[in-house]
Order: sequence, then structure tokens, then C-alpha cells
Amino acid sequence: MENGRKTLISIRNLKQYFPVKGRKNMFVKANDGVNLDIYEGETFGLVGESGCGKSTLGRTLLQLYKPTEGQVIYYGENHDGAVKDTRSSGIDLTRLTYEEMRILRRDLQIIFQDPYSSLNPRMTVGQIIGEGPVAHGFFSSEGEELQNHVMKVMEECGLASYMIHRYPHQFSGGQRQRIGIARALAVNPKFIVCDEAVSALDVSIQSQILNLLSELKEKSNLTYLFISHDLSVIKYISDRIGVMYLGNMVEIARSEEIFKKPLHPYTEALLSAIPTTNADKPKNQIILEGDIPSPVNPPKGCKFHTRCRYAKDICREEEPLFREVEPGHFAACHHCLV
Repeated sequence: MENGRKTLISIRNLKQYFPVKGRKNMFVKANDGVNLDIYEGETFGLVGESGCGKSTLGRTLLQLYKPTEGQVIYYGENHDGAVKDTRSSGIDLTRLTYEEMRILRRDLQIIFQDPYSSLNPRMTVGQIIGEGPVAHGFFSSEGEELQNHVMKVMEECGLASYMIHRYPHQFSGGQRQRIGIARALAVNPKFIVCDEAVSALDVSIQSQILNLLSELKEKSNLTYLFISHDLSVIKYISDRIGVMYLGNMVEIARSEEIFKKPLHPYTEALLSAIPTTNADKPKNQIILEGDIPSPVNPPKGCKFHTRCRYAKDICREEEPLFREVEPGHFAACHHCLV
């Protein structure tokens, strides 16, 4: 609990390393010691360049990937059969067996980036959305009661109930994403990872899906981890924003604070790259020179120093601490832009 807000997910020193094929003792450090609290009822936006570890964090959080090290504590309902973490009031998801984790799948859902590849082409929409409720025992059989539930969820997500017997290939991209959202909502979850949920859609369809997610959040008291590389989308939907670079969180703050007063040079560069239509006030775009370092062999000290225009000797030698620079505003930098 912080400032009256209940913590729903607490991530501590989370590491996800993938072995490099054919190279002994070499690993891709996708997540390298991530610490993060997500509060109940909020939308936490996660932004960063492609390959920085955003999607890996979301999937590792849900235990779709088993983490190399660290903890993911869930402070939601302890369903029968789930293991209690004796060191806290929450459940450490990293310690659960496969069957124990399945019990909590009803609370922890994901909306994938590509709706077409994540939907079974041999199943109808009704079967796709109804599979979860049946698997978790919401309904004893695939009868009229289940069908009514599926049609209700479809209508909530902007899908006409008569589409229940259609297959995924018969829908547009936006409609398929609505099916993915309906599938996640069908089991009444508490927390949803939205993994680039609108990046493959047209701008007009993006706005519809974002509005839908916001409405469903208010209606069902949902909590989102919203992953995107689009800062405009992140600004629109997020309560707080986390900026990730090369597997590490470099800045966390409330949405308006990030855009008003970024503290980390990387965040400053990302914000300067947002396109603008205001010709009277041209933006001073900050060009990041050089390539992103390899996650297999990241640089010593601050990982961003190879591209940072403010870098000093201490940045090349000493890793900066992730600290609270201002109330509720955290950054990992030796020379914060205060």
C-alpha cells in the first residue's frame, strides 16, 4: 500500500536470460534486474525501443517464460490450491508449479500483439471466447448458459452476437483484436498485459480499441500493463509510465510528469522524437548517435552512456542507482535533468 493505493503486482530483481545457441555461458539479458510495483486499478504504460525487453517482461510476469532470477508477487485473491508465499501476504508466482499457476490464469490474462496468429483458425469466435470459462469451471458444459455469457462479452467488446459462429479469417484486424480482448475478459480477470495491443491497427481503429480498453477498465476495475513503443498511445491511456532501456527500467513517473519534466536523457530523446504538426514551434529533436549495445555483452557502468550526450567518466565506470529523485518520480542516472 502506497499513498492509499493497493499494490497488485510487485516485481523484484527480475532477470530473464536466454542462452545463445552454440555459445557456452553466453546469454541474451532481456531483463536484467527489473523492480516495479503496479497498483490496483491503474494502467501502467511500458515504453522503449524495439528489443529493449518490454514484451519479455510482460510474458515473464505472467510466467509464460520462467524467470532466471527474481520474484513476481501477486497480491490478489488466493484461489484454492495456490501456494501462499510465507514471507509476505502475496503469492510469489515464480514459485508456483504449472498446475498451481493455471489456477491463477483466470486473474492474469494477456492480449497479444498479433490477433491473427494468436487466434486458432479452426475454432469459431464462440469456441475461442468460451474456452477459458469452461477450462476454469465457470460453466460445467458448453450449453446455453455459456453461449449467453459469450455473447454478453462479445457485445461489451463491440462485436455483434450473430458473429459467434464465424471464424477468425472472416474478421478485420480491429475485429480480431476485439476477439482477443473478449477472450481475456471472459474469465473476469483482475490484471491484463496488453502487449502492443494496437500497434498493428490503423490509427482510427487504434482509437476505438483504446477507448474500449478504458471503458472496460472503469467498468470492471481492471489493472493493465500496457506495452507499446508509441509514446502518443502511452500518454493517452496510462496513469504511470515506465521507460525501459536494454533490459532495465531507467525512469518511472506519472504520465503527465514524464512528458512535462523527463529526468533521464533517454526519455528526453524519446519525447523529442514524437512527431508534431505545430509548424510555429518546431521541436529540437535529439538524435541518439550509435547503435543500441548488444544485450549479450552490455557496456560497463550506465548502459546508456555509449549514446548519451551528457555522459561523464562516472557513467562509464559505475552503474547508476534507480532512485526516487522527486516524489513519485524515479530515475537511474548520475546526471538527472532536474
